Amino acid sequence: MIKRFLTILIAFLLVHAACAQRRVDIPFRAVWIASVAGIDWPSPASRGNTVQQMEEMCGILDSLAELGINTIIFQVRPTADALYRSPYEPLSHWVTGQQGEWRGQQPYDPLKFVLDEAHRRHMDVHVWLNPYRVTQGVMTREQLHKSHVINRHPEWFCRYNGHWYFNPGLDSTRLWICRVVADLVRRYDIQGVHMDDYFYPYPVSGQVFPDEATFRKYPRGFDNIGDWRRNNTNMVIRELHDTIKAIKPEVQFGISPFGVWRNYREDTLGSHTKALTNYDKLYADIRLWMQRGWIDYVVPQLYWEIGHQLADYEHLCHWWAENRFQTRLYIGMAPYRLGRKGEAAAWQRGNEIVRQMYLNRTIPGIEGEVFYSTRPLLRNPRHVCDSIKMFYAPYLPREEFAK
Repeated sequence: MIKRFLTILIAFLLVHAACAQRRVDIPFRAVWIASVAGIDWPSPASRGNTVQQMEEMCGILDSLAELGINTIIFQVRPTADALYRSPYEPLSHWVTGQQGEWRGQQPYDPLKFVLDEAHRRHMDVHVWLNPYRVTQGVMTREQLHKSHVINRHPEWFCRYNGHWYFNPGLDSTRLWICRVVADLVRRYDIQGVHMDDYFYPYPVSGQVFPDEATFRKYPRGFDNIGDWRRNNTNMVIRELHDTIKAIKPEVQFGISPFGVWRNYREDTLGSHTKALTNYDKLYADIRLWMQRGWIDYVVPQLYWEIGHQLADYEHLCHWWAENRFQTRLYIGMAPYRLGRKGEAAAWQRGNEIVRQMYLNRTIPGIEGEVFYSTRPLLRNPRHVCDSIKMFYAPYLPREEFAK
């Protein structure tokens, strides 16, 4: 037992010394702050309470600054609503308790407040939007505010698995999303626009996404509905890129996809994995977007452990690094799994996130890390926050990397 412990300790020290000698800095050190369902902020207890929401956010940002985090990815449009003053979409009910109404609390602009407080702590802010989702969880259409676009243009939407979505096959959907993003980029001092893995919804067994009629009406030269769906998503990504760059070229456009593009058994360019894929199931051809330069950075959600049988973290890190073209690569990581009941042994014993952070520094092309999400991270499971401080504290603040 003692011999095994000493072997592990020596290996740990050797890796630590090697990384320290190489000085492999990770310039993008970020977390997601999720607003949907009060996952991170605002807490359900603070809905309708401006002062409490502000205090909670300041506490979050202070804690993240202590870890060495230099970027937050803040969810401002979780369900076709707004955590900011939007001329197009109603205020989110995750802020007030009732969509589109302040309900007696002191009105304020959540995004403006977050920007001011984050920038004061030398943090960049990337706004995170979900493009197609309109309802989530137990939300119903009846809960949507009368001003919501679904009540003005119901023909733009479809229902799948009990939830409402923009129909991705319509030109009106792309135009609307680009209009919303253009407004954000034009009016707010943001450093990035960010979208996650929710394009076409994750498939539900026995249910078909109801866009067959749209495909027949607007085939755009395609005779295969899968190719047509991918083209719909390609168009919105390309148009979002062009929209952002036409207004503020310095604002970054990033995507955080599910961690597998395609499996090798389906495409020899794919990874040696056996998992659901972006290309085939979510109709998001991330590799093409990187190849064409339509996105500035990619954050694959590699929420598996090193050595996972179906989707090995180490293999996928290498795959994304080798297929990123000129796109900056940041790795999406899952501290929320640490110590959680029912997880694999790698998450229950030791600190899998530390293992992954060491590994990241051995792979050329990995320039950043993003943790999902803030609240579980700050609970410090398996002392992960202490580990992150060890990695990040010696590094330069964000403004120094530009020199």
